[in-house]
Amino acid sequence: MPELCSLLLAILLIFGTSGIARAKILWSDPASRVIHTTPDGSDILGGAVRRDDRSSDILYFKFKVDPLSDAADEPYFALFQLCESNSYRLGVGNALEAWGYSAAYASETGPSNKEAMDADEYNLRSAHPEAEGLGKFFPYELPSHDHPRTIVFRVQYVPGGDDLITVWLDPILSHGATPESQPDNLTTKFKANASFDQIHLRHGGTGGLLHDGGNGWIFSDMAIATSFDDFVVRHFWETWWFRGAMLGFSFIFLLASVRFTEKRKYQLQIQRAEQEHALERERARIAQDLHDELGSSLTRISLLGNLLRAEKENPEQVDANAQKIAQSADQTVRALEEIVWAVRPGSDTLQSLVDYIGHFANELFENQATRCRLDMPSDIPSRALPPDLRHNIFLIVKEALTNVLKHAHAREVLVQLRAQGRSLEIVMEDDGRGFDTSSSSLGGVHNGLGNMMRRANAAGGTLSITSNPRGGSRIEFRLVFKD
Repeated sequence: MPELCSLLLAILLIFGTSGIARAKILWSDPASRVIHTTPDGSDILGGAVRRDDRSSDILYFKFKVDPLSDAADEPYFALFQLCESNSYRLGVGNALEAWGYSAAYASETGPSNKEAMDADEYNLRSAHPEAEGLGKFFPYELPSHDHPRTIVFRVQYVPGGDDLITVWLDPILSHGATPESQPDNLTTKFKANASFDQIHLRHGGTGGLLHDGGNGWIFSDMAIATSFDDFVVRHFWETWWFRGAMLGFSFIFLLASVRFTEKRKYQLQIQRAEQEHALERERARIAQDLHDELGSSLTRISLLGNLLRAEKENPEQVDANAQKIAQSADQTVRALEEIVWAVRPGSDTLQSLVDYIGHFANELFENQATRCRLDMPSDIPSRALPPDLRHNIFLIVKEALTNVLKHAHAREVLVQLRAQGRSLEIVMEDDGRGFDTSSSSLGGVHNGLGNMMRRANAAGGTLSITSNPRGGSRIEFRLVFKD
């Protein structure tokens, strides 16, 4: 377990470090800005980032545009303009003379551009080039409304020289995207001076009512970062923190599973030990029954047999002893049946208990003056019974019915059983002479009733005894199973 915790900590540190190691966003402005007739523009950067001719690192710029002006409004310019001390440096968007997505104030003129009057322009390659003729295309794309584009450009600063510029027009920014994975047909490379301490959003035409540059451009989702990776769009399930969280949850689930498995294993061990202990108790009980009931019965039969031989000259005594031998034999057979039932496979169910109670009652009152009437349900819930519980319930019934047979002098006894859900109810009612239910009687004369009470308590049930002299008796046993 400590090793698993150490592994989780190490993996979380790796995920966390990878998240921390990612380059950060230096500046961002997600708001939408409508730029219209702003030839010079105004600074939106606020001094957050700056680079000069001495810089040697790499920066990434991103912005999204939705042109409100179109080709009919040309010539016009709309630029994401880098400025240094109010001097224009690199601008990206739509250069004045280019008539398409392009860069202005470059250090070189693009192969498809004409020489500009005051600033070199460079057309940007696009995955949606304009058609020139049948099967021919210009290398650039004309800006048009309702066709927004995302522009990302990289500046590799060169101290004392022209900076290296790479522009991606509508790049792939899905998970796993890198600068190297961008298609060539949307990648443009050139040189320019990209020093800056301000960013202006500029729009304008050549002047006059016919060339005011149209309705302008919408700029949004602008940012500066030190890594292309910061612009890659990630779904929440692709982020390092989500993966780390899932790893943590998986680890917690693993721990819970291991704990549950160990707990279950421990519970099974306890259950197995309890079953073995119950089996030992059952074996001890059977051995005791064999010794007590069968031993005493067989001893009685042996003694009666000796008397029978000794008094063979007295016919009446021989007949009496023979009847006693027959009774003892019957009792021995019933005791042996009980033991066989207790050890027989399949006897540890409620259905088996109900069946054996019915069998025992019929056999006990067979050829007796007292008639036994059974009221047993035909549909018994499937339920396993531990040996101790099954034995205690049967002995309660056995004691009650034996008392009726020996002492009640009843014409009829009713054995009624109800089993529903988790409850079990057994009622034994006779119309005999009854008895005194006072506590002194139960503790003294009728020790069997006291034994029944103790067995009911051991089984976890309740025993109710109702009787009046010459009014019959009623014994009710109720039990609610724990599971």
